[in-house]
Amino acid sequence: MAPLKYLEQEYPILDSNFQNFCATHGIFSEEDLLLHDLHVLVAFAEQQSTSERLKQGITQVLSIIDGQHQPWLNGMELLEDAQLNKHVLSTGCEGIDLLLEGGLRMGQLTELVGASSSGKTQVCLLATSNVAKKHMGGVVYLDTGNSFSPQRVIDFIRQNSDPAIDQLEVNLRSQMQKGDCQVRLLIVDSISSLVTPILGGGGSQGHALMASAGFLLKKLAHEHNLVVLVTNHTVGGEGGISKPALGESWKSIPHVRLRLSHDQGSSIYNVSVFKHPSMVSGKAARFTIYD
Repeated sequence: MAPLKYLEQEYPILDSNFQNFCATHGIFSEEDLLLHDLHVLVAFAEQQSTSERLKQGITQVLSIIDGQHQPWLNGMELLEDAQLNKHVLSTGCEGIDLLLEGGLRMGQLTELVGASSSGKTQVCLLATSNVAKKHMGGVVYLDTGNSFSPQRVIDFIRQNSDPAIDQLEVNLRSQMQKGDCQVRLLIVDSISSLVTPILGGGGSQGHALMASAGFLLKKLAHEHNLVVLVTNHTVGGEGGISKPALGESWKSIPHVRLRLSHDQGSSIYNVSVFKHPSMVSGKAARFTIYD
């Protein structure tokens, strides 16, 4: 999505007067306008001498944004799409798969939230190995914290297999040569490390960029029917209770948010539902990851 100043040549209604009006409300791009309360913005526009032209400008920006996305779907169309196309991928972790009624749903953005050593990266590596081994699909792993361990992925594959890893390599190479190695899982470990630098001092522009990154991940998940899995750390909250990082602007973006914790000194991990479109919050399970 482009800054407003780049749109003026093609859309004269978005002139310097409109841009100055938006700037007084911290709006410099299409993303900023989306994050703003439009009713409040229109109310301010109506107080100006050029109110009609300003409101036309707001409508024009919304029309530009709408044109960049797929047509809206009604509830029945979304349900049909989910039933026909949005299947699940097993994480390879029985506790998480049982909690999520099968695994990670394709077409959705799932977030793993937890403190350091809570198992976030371990779950990502386990899911990577399981998708590669069981589903013969590709995995794109974006490691922003220098925590990716190829050897750990191999260890997970070998834990429950015979010489299958050799066959896996042969099969994947064959698929790549044929050009039909479909990516099924995109992992960003961690989204907070990726996004925090652009937040800067917490201004609206940084939050708009963060929201834009989140919506792009959701768009990739939906349009390519893949699982997008991201990790996020926790920060201190009121009363010393930890909460997910990235704040209020981020929490509405993931379809699913799972909270992880670890029983120190053991291989037992805990997972609970923080947010889910069809599941009650607080539902929990335990799982084991062996070294």
